[in-house]
Amino acid sequence: MTAILQAQERTEFRGSALTSLRRGGNIPAVVYGAKVENKSIYFSEADFTKVIRKVGRNGVISLELGGNKHNVVLSDYQADPIKNEVLHVDLLAVDMTKDITASVRVNLIGDAAGVKDGGVMQQSMHELSITATPDQIPQSIDIDVTNLQVNETITVADIQSNQGYTINEGTEEVIASILPPKQEEEINSGEEQEAGTPENEEGRETESSEE
Repeated sequence: MTAILQAQERTEFRGSALTSLRRGGNIPAVVYGAKVENKSIYFSEADFTKVIRKVGRNGVISLELGGNKHNVVLSDYQADPIKNEVLHVDLLAVDMTKDITASVRVNLIGDAAGVKDGGVMQQSMHELSITATPDQIPQSIDIDVTNLQVNETITVADIQSNQGYTINEGTEEVIASILPPKQEEEINSGEEQEAGTPENEEGRETESSEE
């Protein structure tokens, strides 16, 4: 899936120029990579948001710049966590016939049997590095954990598939596991007193008999 993003080349690089761009609803960016000379560009924040919603984090974007079209992917971005605004974007121009490397989110799907039995799900890896041609990079890798039991794990080796991409992680790397239920510590309060007359009552009885 691809989407078109219209961009313009930037010629002003002063801080005031960047501020003016952002105030005008634009995002400064750079594009580099296959058959593209490094260029400083900008595009509409609204258009960029629509494109990313359509193609996803790892989708291919058709960047229109200066009358030319380039297939690009989102390489990196900077965001303001307080204002929830994208401040800068790096776009990588790609050759659709050549492999690239990308990080893909891992989603655990289903209600694990071990969790229903009281176990605790632990996800050790939330992203996986993969290699594939740009059109074969998935938006996420979904792993069904429905049958995962307590003390069982899912490793990279368990999800190798013929999906058109290669996982660049060690096969023994643990992605998720179910820990056993936490056992409550039993507090030893000492030996239980034998049933019978309480100690203080025994003392009174002794004193009475001595009198």
